[in-house]
Amino acid sequence: MVKIATSAYALSPLSSWAEYEDKIADWVARAAKEGSDLLVFPEYAAMELATLAGPQTASDLEAASHAVSERLPEADTLHRKLAREFQVHILAGSAPCFDASVHASRPVNRARLFTPSGEMGVQDKQIMTRFEAEIWDVVPGGPLRLFDTSLGKIGILICYDSEFPLLGRALSEADIILVPSVTEALCGHTRVCIGSRARALEQQCITAMSSLVGTAHWTEAVDVSVGRGGIFAPPDKGFPETGIIAQGDLNVPAWTYGEVDLAQIHHVRQDGGVLNRRDWAGQERSGPEPERVTLTTQMEPA
Repeated sequence: MVKIATSAYALSPLSSWAEYEDKIADWVARAAKEGSDLLVFPEYAAMELATLAGPQTASDLEAASHAVSERLPEADTLHRKLAREFQVHILAGSAPCFDASVHASRPVNRARLFTPSGEMGVQDKQIMTRFEAEIWDVVPGGPLRLFDTSLGKIGILICYDSEFPLLGRALSEADIILVPSVTEALCGHTRVCIGSRARALEQQCITAMSSLVGTAHWTEAVDVSVGRGGIFAPPDKGFPETGIIAQGDLNVPAWTYGEVDLAQIHHVRQDGGVLNRRDWAGQERSGPEPERVTLTTQMEPA
């Protein structure tokens, strides 16, 4: 069994680095105390680091991006330390990251996965939202990755990426797909939730969605956030008939917990009521070409 803790996380204006350390350590300690093996923080949860550079920097989209990116090595050291100390896997909150090996001048949206042994894997967002592409100028990053861990095979689809079936299909070997998200309205949260549940259905895997919640008026990037944590499965043998393992309260900062038996994932892939993952074969290459039919309605004479 694997116990997943997925967060509804609220940003805070920070007065010191020690305050950030204490905040993240408290969140991790609470989840670890509940016996969690895998902790999932949301998309752009690292934006609160911009407040360490002062309110003027935090309120400027470009300056804040650089300020957060510059803090990432320290944040990574902290998350690595906590993963070792509590012997948990942690998906840290994603951040704008300036990485010259990926793009010469623009940031990517990067999540980092830490293991109990202190190893780190990175996953960049693949498809940008309109705000990211048109206003923020965040760019797509490195390729999708599948992480072999002691918990099983883990993939990451950052927010909008979860809404694209072919990205989910590329992670068809994953036992668990993590979906860190941030959405400014209930409709956006609903889209990512539907995407997360659809990926669990199609690939017959577990998906774990985390969300930013609350207001942070000091940042243009994520000033209003709506969401909750959720853990989803294929609605099939050994899982809830709704496919919902656990779901938190909307806009309430908290961990949402759920236990999953990954052996059951392998079972439904072999002998489920349906075999979506197997029966997908070939669809991503071409799919059926619909036959075009014109229907003309003729009115009967009066």
